[in-house]
Amino acid sequence: MEYQVTATRRRPQRFEDLLGQDFVAATLQKSIEAGKIAHAYLFSGPRGCGKTSSARILAKALNCEKGTVATPCGTCTSCREITMGSSIDVIEIDGASNTSVNDVRQIKDEILFPPNISRYKIYIIDEVHMLSTSAFNALLKTIEEPPPYVIFIFATTELHKVPATIKSRCQHFHFKLVDVEVLKQALADAAAELHIEADDEALYWIAREATGSVRDCYTLFDQVAAFSDGHITFDKIQKTLGLTGSDSIAALLTACVKKDAAAALLTLDTILQNGVSTEQFTVDCTNYLRSLLFIQHGITKEALIGQSVERFPQEILQNWQAQQIERALYLFLQLFKDMKFSLNPRYELELAISRLAWLSDYVSPRELKEAFDAAQAMLTGGASIPAPVGQRTYPASGMPLQAQKNVNAARQFNADTGYQNTGGNASTISRSKSVQTIPTGEAAPPFPKTGGVFAAKTAGFPSTTAQEQKPATPIRTTSEVQPVKVPQTPQVETIQELKEVLIQQLQIEHAMLATVLSKTADWHKQDDRLCISVYTPYEAQQLQREKKFLSQKAAALYGQTLEIAIELIEKKAAPKISVPARVEMVLRNFKGTIIDIQKKNIEEEAEEGEE
Repeated sequence: MEYQVTATRRRPQRFEDLLGQDFVAATLQKSIEAGKIAHAYLFSGPRGCGKTSSARILAKALNCEKGTVATPCGTCTSCREITMGSSIDVIEIDGASNTSVNDVRQIKDEILFPPNISRYKIYIIDEVHMLSTSAFNALLKTIEEPPPYVIFIFATTELHKVPATIKSRCQHFHFKLVDVEVLKQALADAAAELHIEADDEALYWIAREATGSVRDCYTLFDQVAAFSDGHITFDKIQKTLGLTGSDSIAALLTACVKKDAAAALLTLDTILQNGVSTEQFTVDCTNYLRSLLFIQHGITKEALIGQSVERFPQEILQNWQAQQIERALYLFLQLFKDMKFSLNPRYELELAISRLAWLSDYVSPRELKEAFDAAQAMLTGGASIPAPVGQRTYPASGMPLQAQKNVNAARQFNADTGYQNTGGNASTISRSKSVQTIPTGEAAPPFPKTGGVFAAKTAGFPSTTAQEQKPATPIRTTSEVQPVKVPQTPQVETIQELKEVLIQQLQIEHAMLATVLSKTADWHKQDDRLCISVYTPYEAQQLQREKKFLSQKAAALYGQTLEIAIELIEKKAAPKISVPARVEMVLRNFKGTIIDIQKKNIEEEAEEGEE
């Protein structure tokens, strides 16, 4: 027999033979068995997924001499003619070369005559999206109400180019890409038919390169089988097709793991001198890093990584963490984009390899956060578990636990060193009346009271004199330090003091809320309500969101439960000040404004100008 390519030899002849299109096959079979046959079908999907083959199978099922069956016999005259493409009642039209209105008019004239031999006259129009707008419009009435013996089957790879008026008149079936495992099994069956031995690793590579297309998969298989001498291996594919060997990439990345940039660049030069293009090496290295990332996450499925897990050196997996491999993969993905606009693609590739040589020192944002959390835990005397976003929890004092620890540690530090905080309201700081002891078992501040280098640093504070300095004491361990006493939250007597103290405390634990409160108007108390006046809807919204928190804080400071009421008022415009003509001229010429000038000064200047 004449040689046939694998894609033609293994073209599906029954719905059961379709690969990866179970929904389409089952739906069409059920509709044929029930006798619910539509007058127009639209098959869409990627290339090489079985659209035209399904159209031919449907035509054979409808015109089989044994009757309208879900599975055609394939042996009768009608089935064999449709398979060979010689049936006079099944007309296949290439939409790319028959795009005009005249072609559609010919179809409209032909459907007036019933089929010659078969049960139905079927028109299969491939690449239907190539028809012109006039041709689509001329076809509308025909496919909406065709004769009962006419069936249209449209196939397209670009569904978005098909007018909605055509889609609404057809039953639409979407074909999807085929899974790698299904393609690999199909290749194994094809190799067995040809008595060719094939390694699973090589078949997986072919299936992955096909990107879900059955026809592309069989075409690449024929190419590989031609030079494999009866045994398809992954090494032969790499050498013959000019791919970068996994051993070469492993050697290059191993040098990068050892921070040996010179060895990595020399390995790259050897690979490129063997005839591998920079683009192909970038693609191969990207696939290799992707497989490394999967293995690092515990994924060893061969259909995903494309190779055997044993091919990947343990030295790379043990020295590069998942975050570092992610960074390397990102570098190569960005490299492929930059190479298209580069002065020299090889320079870009060499720069990327040089950056990989110091990838072992890369610190991810996650590791930075962990380091900051550890430092915060050390400085505050113990670690804390942060609450989830949007779920802020508060102790009875009204202050978050971690913020309370920070404030306690800072106050104890000030008390031990003699440093006075001059940045707040002195009257409110001096108003503490009682102290609170840290519970036993809780970690004490990591610093000793005085002594050593720490005492030398604190000795120069402005508020600490030589007479006030305490004698140095030996450093004690955490277990030897006695429980530290910290002042309680101060009490206030007036609403104005409440506002000042509350803003001062919130500057530590809730800076944004403190900023909003500082812009509010005067506060006043009405029965058990604390009325806060604001000037803008935004400020009102922010305070409304934190009403519960503010009520807890105010109750802790004022000693009385207060309900927060937010009032929106209009801000009074500043009185207009008359400005002398000479000042207005200067402002206009230099595009300036008057800041912090008293009205009295301006009026005096105006009087002097008149004199």
